[in-house]
Amino acid sequence: MKNELKNYCSSLHIEDVGIAAIGPYNELAERWRQRLNKGHVTGFEEKDFERRIDPQLTLDNAQSVIVCLFPYFSGRNGDSNLSKSSITIDYHLVVQNKLELIGKFLKNKITGFEYKAFVDNGPLADRYLAYLSGLGYFGINSHIFADKYGSYVYIGYIINNHPFEPDKPLDKTCKQCGNCIRNCPGNAILGNFDINPLLCRSFITQKKGELLEDEINIIKKSPLIFGCDICQDVCPHNKAVPNTPIREFTENIVHKINNKEIKEISNKEFKRRYGNRSFSWRGKGILQRNFELINRDKNHT
Repeated sequence: MKNELKNYCSSLHIEDVGIAAIGPYNELAERWRQRLNKGHVTGFEEKDFERRIDPQLTLDNAQSVIVCLFPYFSGRNGDSNLSKSSITIDYHLVVQNKLELIGKFLKNKITGFEYKAFVDNGPLADRYLAYLSGLGYFGINSHIFADKYGSYVYIGYIINNHPFEPDKPLDKTCKQCGNCIRNCPGNAILGNFDINPLLCRSFITQKKGELLEDEINIIKKSPLIFGCDICQDVCPHNKAVPNTPIREFTENIVHKINNKEIKEISNKEFKRRYGNRSFSWRGKGILQRNFELINRDKNHT
């Protein structure tokens, strides 16, 4: 059945598929406690500690977790003001659709098959699952790296009640060259395979409310109004990655949002034009604020 699963995923242009054991993930629990104690959390994470480490609290008869990587790199554009992960149709929509196709395929193959699929919105730590299922290894910037596609990958997973045989983690890490540490705008990368996400520029560009002066200075270190690619772009593991084979991540690309357009259109029109883009989830006001902060000093000279 595992081979049939991988063959079907291949037909969807999903090359990297692995199986994570059902846990509970005690090693992750210890790491997570350390992050909580340091206050290195954004509020976007699963708040129930036990659900974060035990898949059976999400699906009570769970016996394995299917994990898939979805590469999204489609080239470099020096004029872009959006991160590479936000230039196409919202990856949540694309990946969730493919996970549901996998779930339905397995439902037709396995009697009594049950599943729950998640992409960036589930209780489990997706990067840890990708590591556990042998799909990638951790970089010092806390990203997961796949051998072929580097860290430009989304992660989706399917908690299910079939006892697929678990895969083994890769016994490797990134080169630890330090490029990401030296170039991170917020000095968020701690050098011990962990980060302080509160200093991550990507998080700050999505943060609501009034920003501190230090946060404003971090935002101004890149022209991107949403997200941040710096620690990935300077990484040698990402130097020669191929473009994604997933068609949805090569079409309907928007590299740049115009500040004048954002200012002039209504919230309703913004949602109509960009509601299916990941950069729209915080609304147009956040993008407008980031535009103004990035260009503030330029406008005074």
